[in-house]
Amino acid sequence: MSKLRIVFMGTPDFAVGILDTLVQHSFDVVGVITAPDKPAGRGRKLNESAVKKYAVAHNLKVLQPTNLKNEEFLEELKALKPNLQIIVAFRMLPKVVWEIPEHGTFNLHASLLPDYRGAAPINWAIINGETKTGVTTFFIDDKIDTGEILLQSDIAIDPEENAGSLHDKLMILGADLVITTVKAIESGNVTTKKQPDTPIEKVAYKIHKDTCEINWDTSMDKIYNHIRGLSPYPASWTTLYNGETELFLKIYDAALLKEEHSIKVKSVVFDKKTIKIAVTGGFIELLEIQLPGKRKMKTHEVLNGLKLDENAYVG
Repeated sequence: MSKLRIVFMGTPDFAVGILDTLVQHSFDVVGVITAPDKPAGRGRKLNESAVKKYAVAHNLKVLQPTNLKNEEFLEELKALKPNLQIIVAFRMLPKVVWEIPEHGTFNLHASLLPDYRGAAPINWAIINGETKTGVTTFFIDDKIDTGEILLQSDIAIDPEENAGSLHDKLMILGADLVITTVKAIESGNVTTKKQPDTPIEKVAYKIHKDTCEINWDTSMDKIYNHIRGLSPYPASWTTLYNGETELFLKIYDAALLKEEHSIKVKSVVFDKKTIKIAVTGGFIELLEIQLPGKRKMKTHEVLNGLKLDENAYVG
């Protein structure tokens, strides 16, 4: 087989870990495709993707197409003469792009496919209370996350794990799986497994603001999983009704306190250092929260400046 000429496509930090591993293993990354720079912040300064920052720092060729079907972009891509493309946390590719390399285009997905196809597999695995997840490499086809599976690797989800810590573990696991996959392709020792055509129950839908709102009427385990599955980003939220004031409250960390009580569900129970929300079967203790216009803080810090009403509640 001729030497692999790899084009890598990705955007966020998760993809950087995979790209760095390819570079550290001395694979020939001939080009990097990432999202266009976008204005961000109050000054609307152009913000570069994490992948672009890494690529520029390592003198890798960078392309940032706004339209993946644009003829000029396609000519630039073909000029790189890639014979393998690797996709990690990027947008859906048109066939005219993924069919270019002779050895195919494969994607790394942060779940054990076919479960959790979609945009937010790490979040939903925790939100749904899974005890195991993993990573999958698969060849791209014309649908989302449905192509033939190359390799998979699994990992346990700790009971107190949040999306941030699981993200970092899966990035390391995924980097190893990508290297194993590339070596298998390089050696010509590739076998694939078709995914089932039947609909799947576990889907990793895109996270929206409404998704993040806490339903305090559900079980305490579901509430706890919801909080940790959305931490540290985008974070779960609720409305705190504090006397005549309504506050938008983000919750980044919490603890389960299972005990019987007769307090009305959604009531806020507090002292000088703690805030607990009464739920069915116990309490959710808020450990790290954020009030509007403030940074996220430990709850005891928030209580230094927040006066809670004895009838405060959430909902």
